[in-house]
Amino acid sequence: MEHIYQYAWIIPFLSLPIPILIGLGLILIPTTTKKIRRIWAFPSILFLSIIMIFSLNLSIQQINGGLIYQYLWSWIINNDFSVEFGYLIDSLTSIMSVLITTVGITVFIYSDNYMSHDQGYLRFFAYLNLFNASMLGLVTSSNLIQIYIFWEIVGMCSYLLIGFWFTRPLATNACQKAFVTNRVGDFGLLLGILGFYWITGSFEFRDLFEITNNLIHNNGVNSIFLTLCAFLLFVGAIAKSAQFPLHIWLPDAMEGPTPISALIHAATMVAAGIFLVARLFPLFLITPYIMYIISSIGVITLLLGATLALAQKDIKRSLAYSTMSQLGYIILALGIGSYRAALFHLITHAYSKALLFLGSGSIIHSMEPIVGYSPDKSQNMVLMGGLTKYIPITRIAFLLGTLSLCGIPPLACFWSKDEILNDSWLHSTIFGIIAYFTAGLTAFYMFRVYLLTFDGYLRVHFQGYSSTKNTLYYSISLWGKSTLNRSNINSNLFLSTINKQVLFFSKDKKNNLRNRIHYFSTYFGKKYTSIYPHELDNTMLFPLLLLVLFTVFIGSIGIHFNERGIDLDVLSRWLTSSTNPFVESSNYCVISYEFFQNILISISIATFGLCIAYIFYGSIYSSYQDLYLINSFFKKSVKRSFLDQIKNAMYNWSYNRGYIDILYTNVFTSGIRRLSKFTEFFDRHIIDGIPNGFGITSFFLAEGVKYIGGGRVSFYLFLYLSFLSFFLFIFLFF
Repeated sequence: MEHIYQYAWIIPFLSLPIPILIGLGLILIPTTTKKIRRIWAFPSILFLSIIMIFSLNLSIQQINGGLIYQYLWSWIINNDFSVEFGYLIDSLTSIMSVLITTVGITVFIYSDNYMSHDQGYLRFFAYLNLFNASMLGLVTSSNLIQIYIFWEIVGMCSYLLIGFWFTRPLATNACQKAFVTNRVGDFGLLLGILGFYWITGSFEFRDLFEITNNLIHNNGVNSIFLTLCAFLLFVGAIAKSAQFPLHIWLPDAMEGPTPISALIHAATMVAAGIFLVARLFPLFLITPYIMYIISSIGVITLLLGATLALAQKDIKRSLAYSTMSQLGYIILALGIGSYRAALFHLITHAYSKALLFLGSGSIIHSMEPIVGYSPDKSQNMVLMGGLTKYIPITRIAFLLGTLSLCGIPPLACFWSKDEILNDSWLHSTIFGIIAYFTAGLTAFYMFRVYLLTFDGYLRVHFQGYSSTKNTLYYSISLWGKSTLNRSNINSNLFLSTINKQVLFFSKDKKNNLRNRIHYFSTYFGKKYTSIYPHELDNTMLFPLLLLVLFTVFIGSIGIHFNERGIDLDVLSRWLTSSTNPFVESSNYCVISYEFFQNILISISIATFGLCIAYIFYGSIYSSYQDLYLINSFFKKSVKRSFLDQIKNAMYNWSYNRGYIDILYTNVFTSGIRRLSKFTEFFDRHIIDGIPNGFGITSFFLAEGVKYIGGGRVSFYLFLYLSFLSFFLFIFLFF
């Protein structure tokens, strides 16, 4: 066993040669490197697969009772100060490495085809490999300094990938926003690391936990200062995992390519903050008040993320706020001490969210030939609808990911999320109520995304194929409002909500929109794709199917059937070898009569959310006739104004991101600008103005005195005696 652990260094470093070789190839032999650019995907996937197999082997060792293994090299030695560089293998490391590699492989396979037409294909894969390598280096780090180094590399890679399409102003603004926001958290993390080094004199985790625990028991450290240092460490996790109030970068990060969105939201960027809290969990657990702060931040984040997702038009932004909310659940679980449930939900959420993001990439990919290659159109759910019969495999995959995130059994997120709901209710009634309420909101907004995308009719407008005569005006808002001018309804008509025009499908094959062909060039020649929404290629569908299997079955690692004598609770055995000494096996997922009683409430709440979403976005759009009747009913309804007020308030809150970005813009951005202008005015006119004023005054006095002198001694004596008399008079009488 120890022989295997000695080669664990390959986990962070095996993928590192790929970006180095790509960079050297682009510098030394750019033409040849670009010609064989598709070949670079193979070694990337191969090396990551080797790391995955090695990580699975280590995980099996951990599940079977493996011990914690740490290997260190001396890095900096100076008198009493020393820093070591190494790797730490325990259950948390093995869980994270398996998660990163499995999700990473699916994203790599998907990206090969998704980015094949992009001129920055090689640059994309170089960044992608470096991103995975830095995240793997972070989870295998043996001390805080090493974590901070890889932490910064992860941030750099996210900056490069979010702004990958740097010619788009929105992408450049998004990567800068992510960079600046995360700098706040990184500065807090650095201060926390230095503070704990000042307290304990060590960066190593075990020394950190033991020394801090002894100091607390012996009253050898100021509790306020200790809590402040622990909170500063948590600030780093707040920024990386997009927790309130440093969550503002996450929705804008959707300007990057969709595979990157999947990787950031599932296994790398946002998971880094969760990993940091989990790694330092024993430290936070013994620090006064910090656990309450962590749980409070988690509760605020999960509720805020759910409310901000309610009325988003962009499909990726909706999923981004969903990620924010689900990470709030994980932070809440860690804050109330439910370590096992938090890691369980991190695993299940990662696979479900990766499936949803890659599914959204399939949707965007199918919509781009119709609406154009601009994110504001191809990602806008107002332009979608009725995609079920055109991308059926993506629809099934997206539906399973949606139901999993809603907490519908027996899909993955149900088992972990329900455990968090139960633990939060037992810990605090207020936390439990908010968590259960947010679970209903999750079901509502996720099923809303599914219905707006796949249900009803395709609401996009094809330029040049419209008729203004006998127009059937059909206006859809994201809140289910609809107006219908019922005129000549023809089965051949096709509705447009953008320009209030009607499209038609002609029986003539030449004029039929279904037969229109879109041409685009690739390295291998021209590819012909129907302009009508179409399914992905097999190489892009394969990762979706893999993630479907994970979404359906990964939840079984946290279940055990003790009543039948079968123990399948792999997760609890996986977590027994951990640097966290407080990990205990949970009895919540025991399949029993009490278990079914406990989950009845959560399933009912999720089902209620699904039904409300279907009422708003499903049945209303089922047919023209139903739409007309329901619209007429709401026109006559007395309660419509009250419902509209509620919906408008919720819409404005969600669409304006809770007004938090506006607040930050007015307080921080505009405030800093006003402060800088005032500082510039004060420096120029006050600080520099005083000595400049003395100089100018002296100049004018000298010029004036120059004309007074006439060469007469008697005149000089008269002036001297006059001034002397004046000053003596003032001195004597005043």
